[in-house]
Amino acid sequence: MKRIQYHQYGGPEVMRLEEFEPAPLGPEEVLVRVRAAAVNPMDFGIRFGRMRHVTGRRFPRAMGHDFAGVVEAVGDRVTRLRVGDEVLGGTPIRSAGAFADVVVAEERGVVGKPGNLSFEAAAAIPTVGITAWQALITKGRLRPGQAVFVHSCLGGVGRSAVQLALAHRATVAGSCRGTARQEALTLGVDPVVDFDFQPDALTRRFDLVLLAAGTLPVKAARTMLKPGGRIIGVLPTPANLVRSVLPGPFHALVARPVTEDLEEVARAAGQGTLRLPIARTVPLSQAVPALTELERNGPAKRGKLIITPE
Repeated sequence: MKRIQYHQYGGPEVMRLEEFEPAPLGPEEVLVRVRAAAVNPMDFGIRFGRMRHVTGRRFPRAMGHDFAGVVEAVGDRVTRLRVGDEVLGGTPIRSAGAFADVVVAEERGVVGKPGNLSFEAAAAIPTVGITAWQALITKGRLRPGQAVFVHSCLGGVGRSAVQLALAHRATVAGSCRGTARQEALTLGVDPVVDFDFQPDALTRRFDLVLLAAGTLPVKAARTMLKPGGRIIGVLPTPANLVRSVLPGPFHALVARPVTEDLEEVARAAGQGTLRLPIARTVPLSQAVPALTELERNGPAKRGKLIITPE
């Protein structure tokens, strides 16, 4: 069996496709035969060592978190999942390992895949979907009829948040590059503004402002809030974490693998209310060059890079 891993923190040059043996299953873990895995920007940051306080210094370390596949084995205390189940989910940051033939994951981070959803489409949703869900519902306390502004509304988290908010009967405005305005409108965002918009034009219009990228100043977001509104930041930077404990409307989100939340995200995907575009699909044998190209040049078109087995 093979997986993409690295023997030291660093740039794309440290990635290797190598043989490995999966770790023995813990009592609450499952072994999944990967049918598709999705790439997230955090995968590169973790490999650079930006979260080494969590991931530690033991090598080799595997890459990849989001996957969809078929359960091959379960731990002694696993109760929801059975061998043969088609599933989607994510691994903990410390372990990773989705860019592989098989992956070990905690049961709580894995749920059943809707039957009408392809493995590729299912793999695209776990991290961005659960982040958007927890930002809107858990932290944002979104209710029907409220107004939401999503900064970077066409990124993975932003696009997920737009669709989930609309499904909860909220109205959604957002920001994106000017060249993508029509795409945002088609998604249901209205009004759509450029990234460098003047927040004064949107003063006190929103119950919830979601910062899906870190380029909108919190001060500007405050001017857009209705009284009692909330600002949710999905980048858990030290500054955001400090700001979150201070009095005020800002709340930093550190997304967590809550089974019920992931089930809601999977249900939305199965119902067609949550869809993420796929830009490119490559086999595992070609994934290292594809990951390197994506990291160095950015996506050729909007959407997820999906890695599939041979």
